[in-house]
Amino acid sequence: MTEDGERLTHLDDRGAAHMVDVSDKEETRREATAQAVLGTRPDVVERLVTGDLPKGEALAVARIAAIQAAKQTSALIPLCHPLPLSAVSVDFEPAEDSVRITATVRTTGRTGVEMEALTAATVGALTLYDMVKGVDRAARITDAEVLAKSGGKSGDWRR
Repeated sequence: MTEDGERLTHLDDRGAAHMVDVSDKEETRREATAQAVLGTRPDVVERLVTGDLPKGEALAVARIAAIQAAKQTSALIPLCHPLPLSAVSVDFEPAEDSVRITATVRTTGRTGVEMEALTAATVGALTLYDMVKGVDRAARITDAEVLAKSGGKSGDWRR
């Protein structure tokens, strides 16, 4: 139970972890957007944008890694439901000393795709980190968070 007396959804009556039964939930169109930020030096951002890194075109590799990660979320996060994803889009927004990775995931289903969007954004950031660590060991990943979600009983939400 939580402090306000609500039952924790991922615990059964005995307090053991379990996957939530969503079979009685209505199937609706659901979408979530999440981000992660790779912080690095301005010269490294430039090399990311131009594809001039020792490991190659990092943005293309990170986009594919993020999409694959969204599709594998239920294999990585133990109590997540496997979902038939309709779409995964990944965008990169370079700034002076950072790159913002934004992932949007869509499905029609009985549970939301926030974890899939977070997984995509963070694995995209991890992939960029892997691609730049040879030229910037001080690169860092920050600001992993859900930005928005829509669909389902709880409706729309925006940070």
